[in-house]
Amino acid sequence: MSEEPLLYVYVVGFDGNGLDRVTSLTAGVDGGALRPVSSHRGLTALVSAVPRERFGEQGLAAQLEDLGRLEAVARAHHTVVDTAFAETTVLPMRLATVYRDEARVAAVLEERHAAFDALLRMLDGHVELGVKVYAVPQAAPAPAEPPEGEAGSPGRAYLQRRRAARRSTQDSYRAAAATAEAAARLASAIASARSVHRPQQGEWSGGRGENVANEAYLVPRSEAERFRAEVGALAGDTPGVALEVTGPWAPYSFATEAATGGAAV
Repeated sequence: MSEEPLLYVYVVGFDGNGLDRVTSLTAGVDGGALRPVSSHRGLTALVSAVPRERFGEQGLAAQLEDLGRLEAVARAHHTVVDTAFAETTVLPMRLATVYRDEARVAAVLEERHAAFDALLRMLDGHVELGVKVYAVPQAAPAPAEPPEGEAGSPGRAYLQRRRAARRSTQDSYRAAAATAEAAARLASAIASARSVHRPQQGEWSGGRGENVANEAYLVPRSEAERFRAEVGALAGDTPGVALEVTGPWAPYSFATEAATGGAAV
């Protein structure tokens, strides 16, 4: 006889604000049916059943080490979060947040009611927008040809190219840092909150250059287009700088107080 399943929690929201509709719009991890679990004080969690053997502590650790499986779980998780966010204000929970049964989910909603309620009220009417600034070193100009009759040394020409390339890279980083500072000032004046993330590296930077700033902003919905237009215009035609405004997203960066996860509790 198989063990009773665990409950995977995707989001928390206010009762009566549209979470019930999400259950008919998408499915959870492994195609599991979504259902709401409510507390006695006006909060609802959106959950689906998952196998205990795969989402208990040991099984979950094994899944998180399997990149293909991790990607599938993450894709399903974010689909539910994004669908719920399109309907109402929600707190996205951390990937693979699981509890043993409905009673435990309802108990957590009660125990953390004050924190959840405050965060939901803060996030209401807001979206998350990202700002990324990249240094994009430009090709260094070729060194000037020596005067006629004065043959240049190959070694000297090589050193000139190296110095020119180094100056180009340094100029790009200085320009990107200045743009990042200006973007942070302007974005912070529009946004309600700011979250600074570690710059992305390697393949995560998408080949756009060296990521020197990676930030998220909690922006009122009514100001989202203004934010995109004004912050996005900062890079302009500055050589050696690329700026990207992403989103709108569900407010993952501002729901950390709600995030619990890992093994069943």
